[in-house]
Amino acid sequence: MADLKLMSFEELQKKIASLKENRGVDLSTEEDLSIAVMNLISLEEHFFFSGAKTGKDEYYDMLKEVREMRKILLARMIDKTEGESWCISKHLLGTTMRLMEVGTKLQGDGKTEEAKLMFTFAYKIYNLFFGLRLKIINTSDVKNSLEKEKPMTFDDIMAKLVDCCKE
Repeated sequence: MADLKLMSFEELQKKIASLKENRGVDLSTEEDLSIAVMNLISLEEHFFFSGAKTGKDEYYDMLKEVREMRKILLARMIDKTEGESWCISKHLLGTTMRLMEVGTKLQGDGKTEEAKLMFTFAYKIYNLFFGLRLKIINTSDVKNSLEKEKPMTFDDIMAKLVDCCKE
C-alpha cells in the first residue's frame, strides 16, 4: 500500500482534541460502533445468500431491515455528503470483517503465517476506515493506497488513536 499523505503529529493531536471537544468523539465507542456495522454488513450478506439458496422471501425482508439499521449506524460515523466517503467506508468495514474471518479460519487450520497476513491486511484496511472517519486522509488517498503495494506508515498513528482498552 502507498504511503498516505499524513498531517504532522501536532496537527493530528489538535484535530483529535477538536473532534472530542466539538463533536464529542469517543474513539472507544466509535470502534465498538464500527464493529457493529461490520457485523450488520456480514448479516446482509448472509441473508442474501440464505434467500437465494432457499428461495424464501423472509430472508430478503430481514436483509432489508438489517440494511436500514446499518445505514443509520454508519451515518452516525460518516456523512453521506462527502463524495464517495460513505461507500468507501462501508466497503472498508466489510473488507476488514471478511479478512478477519479468513484469518481466523486459516489460524484454525494451523496456517499461522497466512492467518497473520490476513490479520495484517484487515488491520491496515480498518486503519484506513478510521483515517477517513477522522478526516486524517481523504477518499483519493484511500483509493490510491488500495491500488499500490508499498507499506503504509499510517498504522502506527492509528494504533495509538484507536485503542479499545482505553475507555
